[in-house]
Amino acid sequence: MLSRVASNIFWMARYLERAENTARVINVNSHLLMDLPRTVKLGWEPIIDILSVREDFYNNYEEADEHSVVKYMVTDKNNPSSIISSLTMARENARTIREIIPTETWEQINYLYLSAMKNRQSMLGRRHRYEALSDVIRSNQTITGMLSGTMTHDEGYAFLRIGRNLERGDMTTRIIDVRSATLLPELDYEQPAFENIQWMGVLKSMSGYQMYRREMRLRITRADVLKFLLQQSRFPRSLMHTLNQVKTLLQELPHHESAIVPIDKLQKKLLKAKPQSLKQESLHEFIDEMQLGLIKIAEEISETYF
Repeated sequence: MLSRVASNIFWMARYLERAENTARVINVNSHLLMDLPRTVKLGWEPIIDILSVREDFYNNYEEADEHSVVKYMVTDKNNPSSIISSLTMARENARTIREIIPTETWEQINYLYLSAMKNRQSMLGRRHRYEALSDVIRSNQTITGMLSGTMTHDEGYAFLRIGRNLERGDMTTRIIDVRSATLLPELDYEQPAFENIQWMGVLKSMSGYQMYRREMRLRITRADVLKFLLQQSRFPRSLMHTLNQVKTLLQELPHHESAIVPIDKLQKKLLKAKPQSLKQESLHEFIDEMQLGLIKIAEEISETYF
């Protein structure tokens, strides 16, 4: 397989996963908007910090209010990580490898892009935002299922799953960081009910609420949610699961030795850590360390294969 083709497959998967998970990040706040009293003012600026785009955001917007942040993260083509930008790049990468992926998958990716462009205004307002963002998530899940069921499970499919899992691991830590960044500082010291609502929002944004309850059989607590989302190897959106997947897939490819080294290092740090016992500031630093490790893994893969 040509390295250019492998790279395009890898990045197509990453951009699709990025669009889905950006929708999930916005939906973390959308869950809170629906569950919290109207008198509570929800913070949106932490989302800008979580995605490391503060400087670029303030170069284009004056205030980090709800409308500006959602517009920047969802429809702003000047933001390379917005949903529309991610789907545009995913579609372009898919177009260049149409002979590699099933035709039905290309058609579904094209449909997702056109649908998101059509519904981009609905994503901005509160009334239809949750539904429109959920449609992006469901459509991407459809693409994932189609690829799993119709694409030959060869080297190309391995690169596709590596890209998806790397992006998923990164965005899972960022979604957790939504809460770590303290969206509701005025309530942190007050009512445990609000604390539970926030962590329930995090689980639901990752479609993990039911699986958490099935696994833990306990009421929602910060410590248990952190352990579940970071270290539960059987939950497909946990950080540990994504690292395990990337390592397994790389072992199927030639010349994988150097690419696996940073994975082993990051897995050891994650296994030794006790994220459920970390305070907010320490948790934020731990997540930063995990994200830097994921970047190192991606760099090694790019150096080895692309």
